Amino acid sequence: MKKPLDSNFQGGIDLHLHSTASDGTCPPNALLDMASDMGLEAIAITDHDTLQGVLGALRGPIPERLHLLTGVEISTQAPEGFAVGGSLHILGYGVDVDDAPLQDALSELQAARDSRIPLIVDRLNAMGIALTMEQVLAHAGTGSPGRPHVATALIRMGIVESVDEAFDRLLSKGRPGYVDKYRIPCRRAIERIEQAGGVAVLAHPYLVPGGDHAITLAPLVRALCDMGLAGIEVYYPEHSPEAVAHYLEVARQFDLLVTGGTDFHGALTPDIQMGRGRGDLHIPLALYEALAERVSPRGRIVAGPRTQGAACAPPDL
Repeated sequence: MKKPLDSNFQGGIDLHLHSTASDGTCPPNALLDMASDMGLEAIAITDHDTLQGVLGALRGPIPERLHLLTGVEISTQAPEGFAVGGSLHILGYGVDVDDAPLQDALSELQAARDSRIPLIVDRLNAMGIALTMEQVLAHAGTGSPGRPHVATALIRMGIVESVDEAFDRLLSKGRPGYVDKYRIPCRRAIERIEQAGGVAVLAHPYLVPGGDHAITLAPLVRALCDMGLAGIEVYYPEHSPEAVAHYLEVARQFDLLVTGGTDFHGALTPDIQMGRGRGDLHIPLALYEALAERVSPRGRIVAGPRTQGAACAPPDL
């Protein structure tokens, strides 16, 4: 599991991918084949508050040369005293997908997620938008419905022209269709990840207020490190070269693992390409290898023979 990959095959990695198990448009097996076709060497499927995406990927053979690291992106409440203004996202890598305490925490979040969307539909109905849950669920597939699925339904109805417009006008915080979401405490999320044999990483720090400056991010990272945080997502499409330098300094300051990913959602974010972001992102294999070294024997890193998977379908607009 901890043997380095062939250094002569430098395709890079992507440790932040979403499938149809949450709010992506590509099935898990399609993500595997796309990654293989691009020459990526390692990926992690990190669906929101669920392991169903990576479980789906584990059911079939893994393409040749590709390493799959189990993953999840957990919506958490920031530590007391830190005003984040939304979710603080913690990535869990290499977790045991059968760990019961982790599964219980994710089931709790999924139940809250499922109850949130009907409330959003009710608010939109009160505005005169005749959206139904059936219309939203038609775009969620086998995954749990989320705001991107509401946005896609609104596009189909002709209410908005894009996902961005749906969020800007109706679904973002402070907009008429917004309903706040339930989050578990970040300490509990980090503990569950660790207990499941995984590694906890702070996702896309640029989204944290003040997170684009190392001096303002440091106190939050210090508090998270006291809870067991082990890494920070440095390489990300929205991170400028200056921000990357800030986050590398934070990682050095707190002895954190450095990770990176595109936050790929398929056709919902058409400008973001798996493994490449907007075309200029390259995340080196060495970061994956350092992360894999920290995964406990309970964790999961798998590879296997090449197989064909399902195509990534565009959203039904």
